Formats: sequence, structure tokens, C-alpha cells
Amino acid sequence: MAEVSRRLFWTAGERCRIVGWMRADSALRSAPVFDNAFRAQLRDLFKWRRDVRRFLREPVPAELLDELLDIAALAPSVGLSEPWRFVTVDDPARRQAVRANFEVCNAQALARQRGERARLYARLKLAGFDEAPCHFAVFTEPDPQQGYGLGRATMPETTAYSAVMAVHTLWLAARAAGLGLGWVSILDPVAVASILEVPADWTLIGYFCLGFPQLEMDVPELERAGWEHRRSAKSCLVRR
Repeated sequence: MAEVSRRLFWTAGERCRIVGWMRADSALRSAPVFDNAFRAQLRDLFKWRRDVRRFLREPVPAELLDELLDIAALAPSVGLSEPWRFVTVDDPARRQAVRANFEVCNAQALARQRGERARLYARLKLAGFDEAPCHFAVFTEPDPQQGYGLGRATMPETTAYSAVMAVHTLWLAARAAGLGLGWVSILDPVAVASILEVPADWTLIGYFCLGFPQLEMDVPELERAGWEHRRSAKSCLVRR
């Protein structure tokens, strides 16, 4: 009871020390203010982010790539597990092997299309392997020790979701730096993992081409080509 009373009725000196500590702690943790101008620019960033397949051959500075990876690692992750694993691909033989796998998978995808849709698919440019100066793959470690399993016992796939968040974070940062990113998903993930010689338990999230884009557009290339079009958020909204 005495302990409770002591905590309920602080002395004047104690109150001064506590208030001082709270003010200092508040100053250290003060959050930035994102004004209307910033939010408008952020919306523009979202709008102008594109899946790029047409690149200039100008190299991406190594320090810029390092900065983008650092930013990607700021993404949220389940249980603070940070399960993303980045693999840069500089070896021409490995790049060519990935490209060859894409050609096989893309031919199979084309064979599944019919009629006009097949003719349209055949005209699409779905990867920028040859032009993009920077190639990298993103994997997830499905059950990392980091995070001690928090948050993924009932939904283990959240490690993959976390890696996707890292990709999206990098994608936006790349666009803000004037770079374009292309996500190549028409690949056999087992074959790509073998080509890149990564640990057997890693799961491929995607293979990416990065570089300066040939052109800037706020409309997706697939929409411009007539493959599909965007829909409003309301068309995907269910209220309960």
C-alpha cells in the first residue's frame, strides 16, 4: 500500500524529473510533419510508378543500388523477421540462363492464349533483360530465426508478404530516384533458384530489372497496349 501511495503521490522533485524526462524523450521522438504538398507529391509517386521493360543502357551507380536496398530494408515485416534476401546478378552466364528460362516459360504462356488475345500477347514486351544494366532477385527465407516465429504460426505466408513489402518500398524509392523497375514473374522459380545457387529453403519472390527508363508514363504499359485497364478501388470494396 505504501508503494502504491508513493507512486500515486509524487514529490515535487520527482514530478520535475519525470516531466523533464518526458519532454526530452518527446523531443527525441518528434515525428516529421508531412504537409499537403508532400502528400500530393507522394500520390504522384504512386501514380507514376510503373513496371518498366524499356531501359536505357546507362549504368546504375553502385552506391545508388546500395541506398535502394537500405531503403527496402525499412519495410515492415512480420514479427520483425526481415525475411527478404537480395541477390544481385552480374554474371553474364547466369543472366543468360535466366533469360533462357523466361523464353521457355513465355512460350508456354503464349500457347495458353487463344485468338486475338494470343496475337496481342505475342506483341507485348514482358521483360527488359537485354537493356537493363542491373539485375537482381528477391527471395524470402520462409522460416527465419529472426523474429522467433511471432505472427506467422497461423499465417506462415506472411514472410513472403513481408518480402513483397520490401520490393514495393524499393520500387517507390527507385522511381523517386528517376529509375525504373521491372518485375519478371514469367519464370520457373525452382530453375531460377538453381541458376543463382541460393539456399534450398529460399523462395523466389521475383526477378527484377533495374535501370533508367526510356520514357516516363503515368499509364501502365499493359493498359496502353489494350491488354487490361485499371479499375476503381470501389469496384474491389466489400463492406460488412
